[in-house]
Amino acid sequence: MSPETLRTPFALLAMSLLLAACATATPYQPQAKSGEGYSEQRLETNRYRIRSVGNSATSRETVENYLMYRAAEITLQNGYDWFAIADRATNVDPQLSGGGSNFGIGIGGSSGNFGSGVSIGLSSLFGGGNKSAYQAQADILVYKNPRTPNLANSFDARELKANLESTIQRPQPKK
Repeated sequence: MSPETLRTPFALLAMSLLLAACATATPYQPQAKSGEGYSEQRLETNRYRIRSVGNSATSRETVENYLMYRAAEITLQNGYDWFAIADRATNVDPQLSGGGSNFGIGIGGSSGNFGSGVSIGLSSLFGGGNKSAYQAQADILVYKNPRTPNLANSFDARELKANLESTIQRPQPKK
């Protein structure tokens, strides 16, 4: 078997590994067709359900920060000052989680009355390297000042937004 015969499968493997390594975290954005991003639904006059979904390259902390940041934005956009979390959960999203990676090479040869030959097969399946994709959801109640003192799970929207601003990764402009 010549070195040229082996180069093509290994070049394909290198390209596959390079593409798998290029996955980037979900930016802070409205929900995309892929399901990644944030969404919200108004449930009552002062109650909203917010959801934040990341891909397998997005950390749980980032998904939860995006959820809280969006809660602060909704609160302020609707003329309120603070919000309280009525219900909250963070789970692994099975549709966006990677299923690990598999790689295989098969090399075979044959010879007979009609000649001989060598065959090489290459297969790879990359599903995110066993990384989990997270989704967070919360129901919030929004209020105007004055804020109820010592109310557990309540947040000043302006302060929270200012404190989380540095953690928000915006989408890159398309070239």
